[in-house]
Amino acid sequence: MSYHYTGLINRYRDRLPIGPDTPVITLNEGNTPLIELRNLPGKIRRKVRILCKFEGLNPTGSFKDRGMTMAVTKAVEAGARAIICASTGNTSAAAAAYAARAGISCFVLIPEGKIALGKLSQAMMHGSTVIQIRGNFDDGMRLVQEVAQTVPVNIVNSINPYRLQGQKTLAFEVIEALGDVPDYHALPVGNAGNVSAHWIGYSEAAGMKTESMNGSFQYRTGGLSTRRPIMLGYQASGAAPFLRGKMVDQPETVATAIRIGHPVSWKLAWAAKNESGGWFNECSDEEILRAQKLLADTEGIFCEPASAASIAGILKDLELGVIGEGVTIVCTLTGHGLKDPDIAISQSSKPFLVDATRAAIEQVITANLPK
Repeated sequence: MSYHYTGLINRYRDRLPIGPDTPVITLNEGNTPLIELRNLPGKIRRKVRILCKFEGLNPTGSFKDRGMTMAVTKAVEAGARAIICASTGNTSAAAAAYAARAGISCFVLIPEGKIALGKLSQAMMHGSTVIQIRGNFDDGMRLVQEVAQTVPVNIVNSINPYRLQGQKTLAFEVIEALGDVPDYHALPVGNAGNVSAHWIGYSEAAGMKTESMNGSFQYRTGGLSTRRPIMLGYQASGAAPFLRGKMVDQPETVATAIRIGHPVSWKLAWAAKNESGGWFNECSDEEILRAQKLLADTEGIFCEPASAASIAGILKDLELGVIGEGVTIVCTLTGHGLKDPDIAISQSSKPFLVDATRAAIEQVITANLPK
């Protein structure tokens, strides 16, 4: 008997605020691979089990698709004809794609010159109206909320509660793949919606109440696990409001997807950290890029810089000894490396340019064979 996967809403319909007649807008997102790292643990000489939930293999190349299928589905159900978002890139790509799928309009606000071209090209190709602002993401988020008060557009940033409802399904997939929850779940933190959504998912899977859950939604909970993991959130040092204990007005980092100083899920993320017994930590841009290259070189997994913050973070905390050995860690890799090819190329070896002769090719190969 054949099985055609049709997206996370249909897969988890009984665990989402979806009615029997809700018109589902999907690109068959979710069901992303949980890849166990085979080489990196030995390279760092730590006896730990590390698995990566590679969200870069969603339809538009990032975890944003999980939330966007829900946000756009509910917007269409409510009769919306247009959606709007502020974005550092991935949200705009997902919003544009799902709006195209739904046949509605999409408006995206992005910081001028502060968005990876791979992401900008997606928003443009899907036909959204792209508005570049002379400001950062936080300015864009403020403007989106102001505009939505007077113009008939539906906000699909993570202040939209349906976004987190879609993103929580990652926790369900992890539990089903492992047969239980991991000891730790690590992920990058920018606007902080994802760490909040992960925690909501793990809490609902265990049938537990948490202050970060929205009690107004009614659906099935429990039955997947009996416990919850420790949540670890990692920020770039130049955009680390959770480490500073206050908002950051001018965030800066090479990891553009988490270049956010005023996270809208501030309270929810603190709840996830406190309730799970977890913590936040920060990584320098150098540590993030080193982890991105290490993951690509040792495991064949190409993620964008912001994603690599989860790997950089656990490597740092394993070295510090705050994460012990003999544990299972899941790292969410939020986006594909092709989202930001310029960064990848800048930290890789340049191609060899030689004459089109056998001798020239053999010379390069011989010089670069393993010793």
